[in-house]
Amino acid sequence: MDSGATLAPLTIAYQTYGALNAAKSNALLVCHALTGDQHVGNLHPVTGRPGWWETMVGPGRPFDTDRFFVICPNVLGGCMGSTGPASINPETGEPYGLDFPIVTIADMVRAQALLIDHLGIDMLFCVAGGSMGGMQVLQWAATYPDRLFAALPIATATRHSSQNIAFHEVGRQAVMADPDWRGGRYLVEGTRPAKGLAVARMAAHITYLSETALHRRFGRNLQDRSARTFSFDADFQVESYLRHQGTIFVERFDPNSYLYMTRAMDYFDLAADYGGSLANAFKDSRTRFCVVSFTSDWLFPTRDSRAIVRALNAGGASVSFVEIETDRGHDAFLLDVPDFVDTTRGFIDAAARARGIA
Repeated sequence: MDSGATLAPLTIAYQTYGALNAAKSNALLVCHALTGDQHVGNLHPVTGRPGWWETMVGPGRPFDTDRFFVICPNVLGGCMGSTGPASINPETGEPYGLDFPIVTIADMVRAQALLIDHLGIDMLFCVAGGSMGGMQVLQWAATYPDRLFAALPIATATRHSSQNIAFHEVGRQAVMADPDWRGGRYLVEGTRPAKGLAVARMAAHITYLSETALHRRFGRNLQDRSARTFSFDADFQVESYLRHQGTIFVERFDPNSYLYMTRAMDYFDLAADYGGSLANAFKDSRTRFCVVSFTSDWLFPTRDSRAIVRALNAGGASVSFVEIETDRGHDAFLLDVPDFVDTTRGFIDAAARARGIA
């Protein structure tokens, strides 16, 4: 691992959809975002809700499971089966907690490469993902340029901004300030910092939406009441919405994993790993890229995507760039935005023709 630690044994949980063809040329790797997991196209076993990218994965969709073998792993450090801080440390017989080594985006990608080796696939047709998933896509392209034919980084950046690090620190402090966190040993001590994690989720969720989307959906409307209560109850619909998001999140996510995932994003700085030059990360790459951003995404604004495109051009890579007009904010890549769906479908179909995939 980048920290110098060695992690063994290692488990990677993953889901697959569709079938691998005889030439093993149709494998499409989906990388999930911060709070996602491997259940990209099926009902989630904990929440019972549809897969988090149902607009993209399935028969007839851009990641057509009748054509492609779609693979989605839970990242290293996650909490849905892959080895993470809630896993048992073989040296102690107890959950790792904060003894788990710090994970980087590069560590996640190296673990995914081991999974791809395990599946007997030499070259991926495409690697796709948004947000933290997009960081993984860029890391794949830099680390294994000969192992992916196409790359689709969406609503992402080659490094985390200071503002984004600041938001993450607020979330981490919320978790660690919860008295039930117990220095990360809550699993051993039979507690759970649910309130702290819920607050962290509420704060983060605001960054995934745009002001326009929030106003259109909630405005200043009151929640199930005709007048203000003159209390600290959830008077406004937006307050009730955020509290609900926090409540349902703690049902499926490990608090320590949240700390580790946010830290991995904060540490990501691709140019720093290549002598300070982002172009060096993609030099002479034969991968074809499509970079996508959204006009109302202030968490990963379009300027971040343009920086990726400039570096790819400088490195001589084949790249197209699309900025999607929408007021739905950072989360637009998870939603049914027709222009985004059409863009990804066009790129995937063109890449499949070039790859000789029927």
